[in-house]
Amino acid sequence: MNKLLTSVLCGLVGISTVAMADPSRPKLVVGIMVDQLRTDYIDFLSSRFGKEGFNLLKSRGLYLKNIDYNVKDLDIVNSTAIVYTGNYASASGIPTDKVYDPASKYPQPILHDPATLGNFTNETYSPTALRLSTISDELAVDGVGLGAIYSISPDPMQAIIMAGHGGSSAFWISDESGKWATTTYYKEVPNTVSQRNYGAPLAERLDTMVWTPSKALDTYDGVPAQKKYFPFRHTFPKKSSDRYVKYKSSALVNTEVTDLAIDYIKSLQLGQRGDVIDMLNIGYTVAPFKYGVDSDMRLEMQDSYLRLDGQLQRLLKAINESVGLENTLLFLVSTGYFDEAAEDEGRYRIPTGTFSTKRAVSLLNSYLSAKHGNDQYVDGSYRNMIYLDHSTIERHGLDLADVRRDARDFLVMMSGVADVKSLTEIVGETTPELRRISLGLDPKTAGDLRLEFAPGWTVNDDVRLPVLTWQVREGNPATPAFIMGPGVPAKIETGEVSASAIAPTVSSVMRIRSPNGASDKPFIF
Repeated sequence: MNKLLTSVLCGLVGISTVAMADPSRPKLVVGIMVDQLRTDYIDFLSSRFGKEGFNLLKSRGLYLKNIDYNVKDLDIVNSTAIVYTGNYASASGIPTDKVYDPASKYPQPILHDPATLGNFTNETYSPTALRLSTISDELAVDGVGLGAIYSISPDPMQAIIMAGHGGSSAFWISDESGKWATTTYYKEVPNTVSQRNYGAPLAERLDTMVWTPSKALDTYDGVPAQKKYFPFRHTFPKKSSDRYVKYKSSALVNTEVTDLAIDYIKSLQLGQRGDVIDMLNIGYTVAPFKYGVDSDMRLEMQDSYLRLDGQLQRLLKAINESVGLENTLLFLVSTGYFDEAAEDEGRYRIPTGTFSTKRAVSLLNSYLSAKHGNDQYVDGSYRNMIYLDHSTIERHGLDLADVRRDARDFLVMMSGVADVKSLTEIVGETTPELRRISLGLDPKTAGDLRLEFAPGWTVNDDVRLPVLTWQVREGNPATPAFIMGPGVPAKIETGEVSASAIAPTVSSVMRIRSPNGASDKPFIF
């Protein structure tokens, strides 16, 4: 009886899948996130690109030149979550790559999950903290679990968010070993990954890799003459303890990602398995390389774009040969921010200073003790967030909103601090600026106070080791997205488009449900 019932159910699933078959829907979906991709560089280098990479996406698809993420404090993790869920941190639970953990007093990766194990790594991650469904999840539901959904990225949390809860697997490059790693949350380990880890491990190849300009030096425009006389040369020797981190920050990592992506397409026959829709999610980077001998990264930046265009040409060629571009929906989106901040040389006399988080926390606690009674009022801090000790405040019979206001009024007077907002103000959302801050926070993990630092200053988050240091620079370059596939017209859109509209737009092209928390309507072609 059980065998008969199983046969009937399998038959019904087969009939359902056939019934869903639609020649106008893609056979393969390829989602690509490119860290810190800029529109001005795409347009500036257009004549240097080949015909089958970025220029193909521009000529055959929808080119959105001005994607607005609508939030502050973007990084590779929260921006990917916005694109794939169609909503913001306040709903998705992904405010940033790390959040302060009151129990340990240390920041923890937002996707840290001790209930899982690492595979080829000691890292323990899962998408459990992600509270919404993603494009990948909705595609898995649409295909009744028969579609394959894979994700690869140098960054672990980006890979996991792109794979979603229902993905087949998510792989990233381990900072410790250079191997392609994953989490036991996902059950599938494609053979091509194991073969690469054992047969051609990065550890055995990285010594021979050298990043130098890939084109003749006279093809790079807009860079100082001395950069052409003394072009960059970056290596990743074994003696360097952070060589995998540096490699993952370089333009060379995109070749490794493309190699694996093409292996997936060919060996797993993605998009060629009957009527189901398969999905491959890919993470690339053109982020400024911060490990050079000086802060001028313009030559490396141009080379990163030219090299990425070459990798896109390889990828699109492989897709066309295996599945056909006419049967593929591809969307490529920038992570929406640009972190070019580097300390300027003192000879230029640009106003600057150094802000110490440790000193600020100590002074704040002394001030609150003097005002409300001696005690430990500050629980901890991380980056631009300060967390108050709510139990101490309650024990003294104080109103939390009042203590937040006192702390804000004290901190805003410190040198290097441009503004301070309390969580009470932020949640109230009385101005457009507060709205942008609120969308980027999850009240469940946010600090009581959010600091904004003065441009030009160096911030040392020195409460714990290792010290986290960064330079403050306000910059908001236009960032792009591309969508190419069945039913998508060739069009250039220069107006502002919300990043939260990408998920419902891509879903509408596939004719599946939008992610369950999508806050925007699809973009109208």
